[in-house]
Amino acid sequence: MPIITGEDYKKRIDSLKSEVWFAGNQIESKISAHPAFRGVIKSQAELYDLQNDPGLKKEMVFVSETTGSEIGLSYLIPKSKEDLAKRREMIQHWARHSGGLMGRSPDYMNTVLTSFAASLSVLEEEENCYPERLLKIYEDAREKDLSFTHTFVNPQNNRSKLSFLEQDITNARIVDRNEEGLIIHGAKLLATQGGITDEILVFSSPGVQDSAHSYGFSIPSNTKGVKFICRESFAQAGSVYDYPLSSRFEEMDSIVIFDRVLVPWDRVFLHDNIRAATNLYANGKFIPFTLHQIASRQIIKTELLLGIAQKIVDTINISDYQHVKSKVAEIVKGLETMKALVLKSEYEAGVDSSGVVIPQKQPLYVAVNQFQELYPRFAEIIQILGASGMMTIPAEENFNTPIGSQLKHVLQGVEVDGKNRVALFRLAWDMTMSSFGSRQTLYERFFFGDPIRLSQTIYQTYDDSDSQKLVGRFLSKKADQ
Repeated sequence: MPIITGEDYKKRIDSLKSEVWFAGNQIESKISAHPAFRGVIKSQAELYDLQNDPGLKKEMVFVSETTGSEIGLSYLIPKSKEDLAKRREMIQHWARHSGGLMGRSPDYMNTVLTSFAASLSVLEEEENCYPERLLKIYEDAREKDLSFTHTFVNPQNNRSKLSFLEQDITNARIVDRNEEGLIIHGAKLLATQGGITDEILVFSSPGVQDSAHSYGFSIPSNTKGVKFICRESFAQAGSVYDYPLSSRFEEMDSIVIFDRVLVPWDRVFLHDNIRAATNLYANGKFIPFTLHQIASRQIIKTELLLGIAQKIVDTINISDYQHVKSKVAEIVKGLETMKALVLKSEYEAGVDSSGVVIPQKQPLYVAVNQFQELYPRFAEIIQILGASGMMTIPAEENFNTPIGSQLKHVLQGVEVDGKNRVALFRLAWDMTMSSFGSRQTLYERFFFGDPIRLSQTIYQTYDDSDSQKLVGRFLSKKADQ
């Protein structure tokens, strides 16, 4: 089956009728028409349509070596540096469509599954591990162009270092094993786009202490006993003018409850093996592949922030102020640094024994960890540049009343009338100050984990041998004198 269209995606998700709970009620109607999901499902459908755009197709797909079908490039296992560049360009095409605001656009989860498929050797000859099943799940997903969410984080009930000593009563765990498969019971966080994807990929976070918590499997989102419990929607009722971003790109986050869910054996690729669960995450291709996707998307998001900042500067004519130039330059420096780090990771990519080309992890760790610090600052810069304009944002309907002409006059900017000026500031507000914008800041602040922990990883894994040799040279010269 070739790449799907946006309409294919919507029909598949509607037909699943997954158990999704929102505002105290289970959604029974077509989920693609529900106000909390309508915008993001439409936007996601548009991404699938981009794969079919004749002008972009060469940059969005590749031909399957097994079936001859056209496959989305996010499923490509790179065998050259050129393949890495192709993956980046494809990721950024999709990211430009959403301004990088969809952290769980399909290419992210496709990349996760692809990283697992490129890491089969980690599971070979390990007890209770089935690399052939994982390969089958990957091949089936790419040939059908399936969409995925995932979950691997435990509920935030006890995060102390000794929490593993307590009897677990909430975290999703294996409670039984029978001839049909695993029985999973408990909860997991935080499935973004939960309930609006074909499947849910479930795996253990590294460092689990109990074999009942070590597993990896993928099941349809409508599997009996799987429940998605949603937070409040940030897609407000209003026009695209009033909510230019949240109306289109609000990705719902959900708690996933597994109510004695039967996972068939052919969907399980590991279970009851703590070492394998940790190694698949830590020693496979998961980290370099996903970091490459994340940083590539974040570059586009930074471009959007830069564009908004400069547009505000031009619209209210504040470019003469030194602090304004300095603030915009902060975003420029962040953007160019992110670009350089991603290109460095590709330039220094290595090849493993199976011929898979792996982007260099270290610059990608630095890029993503740096973005965790930069994004809140960039959002703050937008707020500072906009100042009172971030609050002078009457809704669109006001411009269609008898006072509309007055508003267009009193709220005008430089060579732009009041309605168009307000449109810009509503964009800036939705990006940085609305409930949607605040969620974006929190999301990027903790993307790929706690920023302090990530910085510790950088410290512990960085190869400083060249630096030490350089110091040694100067110390030895001093000793010789």
